Amino acid sequence: MKTIKRMMEHLYWADERILDALQESEMKNKELLKLVRHVAVAERVWLSRLQGKGSAQYSLWEEAEDLTVIRTMFEENAEQYRVYIKGLDESLLDEMIDYANQSGVPFQTSVRDILSQVILHGQYHRGQINRALRIESAEPVQIDYITFARL
Repeated sequence: MKTIKRMMEHLYWADERILDALQESEMKNKELLKLVRHVAVAERVWLSRLQGKGSAQYSLWEEAEDLTVIRTMFEENAEQYRVYIKGLDESLLDEMIDYANQSGVPFQTSVRDILSQVILHGQYHRGQINRALRIESAEPVQIDYITFARL
């Protein structure tokens, strides 16, 4: 449980850093905003499933125009994940969650694997965002776990 909590704290930190980098770059790349919004919505989708709620109301790949709205989504996600994880006991990590994906296909996945998906999915896309920043001659931001761990 300690490792999952620590990895989630890294996720919140890395989300904030990537948002700051995008804001500082003043980049208006709509595909990049769509990608960062996708990360925020995917976090929310998985949280809804963990909470036993449906996720069909969320669209994973919508256009996004305003980084402020996306930042608010990330902040709300972090707050809700912290509450969820605070109430999560180690013994519940292997509990199976029934849910349907965004296409309505039913699945069953453990809490541990869902949280691992959230952690890894965000890191993958933050790497893509950093690469796009570099291509656009903007400064990518350090989001490696070890950088977080050294704080």
